Amino acid sequence: MSSLPPTFAEDVIAQPAQVQFEAFLDEHRAALNSCLDGITEEQARRSLVASRTTLLGLVKHATFVEKVWFDEAVSCRSRAEIGIPATPDESFILDDHDTIASVQRAHTEACEASRRATSSLGPDDMVHGNRRGSLPLRWVYLHVLRELAQHCGHADILREQLING
Repeated sequence: MSSLPPTFAEDVIAQPAQVQFEAFLDEHRAALNSCLDGITEEQARRSLVASRTTLLGLVKHATFVEKVWFDEAVSCRSRAEIGIPATPDESFILDDHDTIASVQRAHTEACEASRRATSSLGPDDMVHGNRRGSLPLRWVYLHVLRELAQHCGHADILREQLING
C-alpha cells in the first residue's frame, strides 16, 4: 500500500492546478498499488483475460508508466538507460522474481521518483523527452491520470473476479 495518506478531490478544490493534479494522481497511484493487498501470489498472477493483464502485471505496468512519463519525458534519458522495457506490452511481462511485495515496492519508489522529478516544474513547463516532442507537464499529468484511471477500473474488475469468482 502507498506510504502516502489518501487525499480526496474535495480537499484540493481551492488549491492551485498542480496541487490538484498531484492529489488526483496520488489517489489513483495508491488505489492501483493497493489492488494487490489481501490476495495471494497466485491470484496476483492469475490471467483472467486474453491479454497479459493480471493484477500484478497492472502494477508492474504502472511502474513503467511512471518511468516513461516522469523520467524519460522529463530527463530525456532513453528507456534502455532507465532500465525499462522498450514497449508498453513488455511492461506487463512477469518474471520469477516479481512478487506482490517487490512490485508494490518498485511502484511506490517510481511514484516517489516521479514526484521528485516534477517538484521544481510547473504545469506549463515543457518536458522534452517524449516521442511526440515537447509537451507541457499539464498534458503529461492528464495523460497519466487517464491511464491510471483506466487501469484502476481494470484492477477493480479483476479483483472482483478473483475474490467473488
